[in-house]
Amino acid sequence: MAQERLPKVVFDYLDGGAEAETTLRENTRAFSDIQFLPRQAVAFDQCDLRTRVLGHEISLPVILAPVGYSRLMHPAGEAGAAAAAGSTGTGYILSTISGYALEQVKAATSGPTWYQLYLLGGREAAEGAIERARKCGYSALVITIDTPVAGMRERDPRNGMKELLGTNPFKKLPYLPELLTHPSWVASFLLDGGVPDLKNVVLPGKGPMPLTDVASALSRAVVTWNDLSWIRQSWNGPIVVKGVLTADDARRAVDHGAAAIVVSNHGGRQLDGVDATIRALPNIVTAVNKQIQVLMDGGIRRGSDVVKALCLGAEAVLIGRAYAYGLAVAGRAGVLRAIEIIRSDIERTLRLLGCASVNDLDVSLVRCPKEWTQF
Repeated sequence: MAQERLPKVVFDYLDGGAEAETTLRENTRAFSDIQFLPRQAVAFDQCDLRTRVLGHEISLPVILAPVGYSRLMHPAGEAGAAAAAGSTGTGYILSTISGYALEQVKAATSGPTWYQLYLLGGREAAEGAIERARKCGYSALVITIDTPVAGMRERDPRNGMKELLGTNPFKKLPYLPELLTHPSWVASFLLDGGVPDLKNVVLPGKGPMPLTDVASALSRAVVTWNDLSWIRQSWNGPIVVKGVLTADDARRAVDHGAAAIVVSNHGGRQLDGVDATIRALPNIVTAVNKQIQVLMDGGIRRGSDVVKALCLGAEAVLIGRAYAYGLAVAGRAGVLRAIEIIRSDIERTLRLLGCASVNDLDVSLVRCPKEWTQF
């Protein structure tokens, strides 16, 4: 449905990955290498999907991941997605690359909210965003470490993403026929004011960064382990390190005081050819040895995927595309429907496994390739 509503340039931004999209495909395919080992002849009245992440109880082990450019997909954007997360009792992570101010997003939701930080605009701009996040009640800071440059997402230049976001009307002309075949999206986009600025990247003396500057700004905003020191001075709450794919980086995150990590390859949108995240997960769970919480994202499309990740040691998962498709179709209502689909999937899978609670899930309930767990 999202593909029908959105122009190709916007849908492919959401749907696509880096280069040959090998990792994008493998993120989803790798779940099929895991088989369930159910406990039969078990009955119970209620399924308990609740879990705790960074001190917050959430109603199901699924948190909405940061998705940049969400307001291009639907005018409800980040605020609508956050509102849906709150009304279903779970959390939302706001991307730096947001068309809504972080204060607006926090006000839209009753659930826990985390702020995902890129160092766009330099340290001073980042410190300003951190202070705003602290003042309006964000409970954790997510530091993404896998974006020293933007990945080569080949669908974007092919479809004219740069031209769509740019200010030169003549460069948009070759792509207008495709846009005009989606009049409802064009109307909502124009009524919403067109391309928004990045309201959470306020450049000193200049104001909000234009959305078009993101790709070039990323190469000047590399996050290093040393940056966690000054970030910690600016932020006294939990820090989550996102983009971990190896045991070594997981242990570094522990050593630098992270409260949690996200096993993530950026949804296959950065370096193509890396491990599927579900395959990398067991090694990283072993490496951190319960010192911090381990979350994961990448390839999750069904509740059974969530259950498999929990069996292999994740505390909870992040979903991105799985809710963004719904957002693109129907705003907040679309996100609610996406969450409900996954919630129903999780409960059905638990019942078929013979587990009354997500807290009962462990590695004894699955079989996966031996090389995943032999280190």
